[in-house]
Amino acid sequence: MKKKTSYNYGECHVCGERMQERLIRQDFWIKEKLLVVEGVPAGVCPQCGEKVVRAEVGRQIAALLVDPDRLRQTQTMSVPVIRFEKAAA
Repeated sequence: MKKKTSYNYGECHVCGERMQERLIRQDFWIKEKLLVVEGVPAGVCPQCGEKVVRAEVGRQIAALLVDPDRLRQTQTMSVPVIRFEKAAA
């Protein structure tokens, strides 16, 4: 049986550190609604946290986000919302 090798994401375009493959949660705001996709394979920079996905993964996510049957079958979560208030000078 062949061992699966991870994708080479290269170096971070922000800080130059070597990207590491991880499974992430990626959030999207679509029509004033927050959607979260879990288990997304991505390159993550251990230095600055920058994330990148391969083009094929991006296409798969785009297809998920427009599939009404898939959206109806999803779980939901509660997210706290805090308003930023500028401190008085």
